[in-house]
Amino acid sequence: MPFSSTGLAYDRRPAGNPGSPQIVLIHAGVADRRMWDPQWEALTDFDLTRVDLRGFGQSTRPPIGGAFSHADDVVAVMNELGLDRPHVVGASFGAGVAVEVALTEPQRVASLVLAPPGGALLSELTDDLRAFFAAERQALESGDVSAAADANIDAWVIGSGRSRDEVDGQLVEKVRRMQLDAFAAASELGDVEADECDPPALQRLEDVTVPTLIISGSHDMDTITAAARDLGARLPTAECEVWPDTAHLPSLERPREFTRRLTEWLSSLDS
Repeated sequence: MPFSSTGLAYDRRPAGNPGSPQIVLIHAGVADRRMWDPQWEALTDFDLTRVDLRGFGQSTRPPIGGAFSHADDVVAVMNELGLDRPHVVGASFGAGVAVEVALTEPQRVASLVLAPPGGALLSELTDDLRAFFAAERQALESGDVSAAADANIDAWVIGSGRSRDEVDGQLVEKVRRMQLDAFAAASELGDVEADECDPPALQRLEDVTVPTLIISGSHDMDTITAAARDLGARLPTAECEVWPDTAHLPSLERPREFTRRLTEWLSSLDS
């Protein structure tokens, strides 16, 4: 498994055709690069790169100098791998990073897929998000990382208006395992916070001019629904979709449909 010079763990799988479209996959905050396993296996005609953001998965190396930016970390990987103008696909927190990459290097991103928007793209502290933060914080303060992981599962995998028996148990366990690993990775990284874009991404959305596909789920939190709606209104070239019977992780919950939709999206851009 390779690491970038800045310490990010990543996987790279070039396609057989040197001219194949390049895709960079950026995971959600409740996951790591393993969340893209279904797409990694299916998208064999594309040049794929997936990363563990710093503090997630196997990216536990502290930054040089004590400060870092997730967007700068991803751009460093793109530079080292010679990715000239990839399509950047981000989930939740990773979608916020994807937009920051597009703002940092506007000529280096061919398109964006935000599935769903999150992280730096959230503008409303809704009641359901506030309740999740409180549940996770209480569990972590008491040292119960298992309960903290369960709070994340309830909020992001089960979602609103569903019960656990309505969601695939293997999906629940996969995300739970990644979230527990994220807690461990953050602990190993230590007390280091990422710098945000300055000005923040939400103040510069009109500068994002590349084609953008926004996918959210009907069972996701109100804050995600609001973010998807606002982004659709503010991004000049956005297309928005709301998937029924889906919560916060459409690429994991409905992998075949997501892979097919992503392939269709990229084909439409080529045409």
